Amino acid sequence: MNRAGRWARTAVLVAAGLLPGAASLGAGSPELAPRAPVQDFVPPAPGSYALPPIQRVPQGTVLDIDGRRQPLSRYTTGRVTLLSFMYTYCTDPIGCPLAYETMMTLRDRLLARPEHARRVQLVSLSFDPAHDVPEEMRRYAGRLADPASPLRWHFLTMRSVAELKPLLDELGQDVSVEVDAQGRPTRVLNHMLKLFLIDARGRVREIYSSAFLLPDVMLNDIETLLLEPAAP
Repeated sequence: MNRAGRWARTAVLVAAGLLPGAASLGAGSPELAPRAPVQDFVPPAPGSYALPPIQRVPQGTVLDIDGRRQPLSRYTTGRVTLLSFMYTYCTDPIGCPLAYETMMTLRDRLLARPEHARRVQLVSLSFDPAHDVPEEMRRYAGRLADPASPLRWHFLTMRSVAELKPLLDELGQDVSVEVDAQGRPTRVLNHMLKLFLIDARGRVREIYSSAFLLPDVMLNDIETLLLEPAAP
């Protein structure tokens, strides 16, 4: 079964209050618990469907939590990768916190299967390089950035919005800054929540919006990629 067929047969009931679409995120938003979508179907078994390549992950240069410049490809190849764009002060319950909770769930489930954990990595890349400098990303990551973990979770930022924008544009990740009544920029970012599933060769294989952050489905997608033969 291909991606279109799989989602065409998917029935998803969204938890009360979850509105698919752009999330308004910012320090002034009310701090509420993430509101996850509800899954009311049994997902197809890993390997029983195809996830055709969508596009290659663009090139770019990021900063790790130690402030070292690294090629983005270091974090999007070699392992199956789940990439999320986020920022540390987001409090919208259908924004970055929902992505974070979903990734935490997947992390815990993958760590229970070490043979899978060592072949997968998680990446959180900030939308706001001005605020989310490496030191802030380190604080936000805490123990999750432990390099000894078999499942690495990388917390990255970039030097500037100018360097970040081409990456967002090529991946179709829209983001804008709200302005106040006087036309001045605020600290509120508007964006469509997306998580990108990337194979070990650096190709995007699935893109999840807020209504499709379903850990059972996402885990099966990850396992489907792990079942593929290694690239020659």
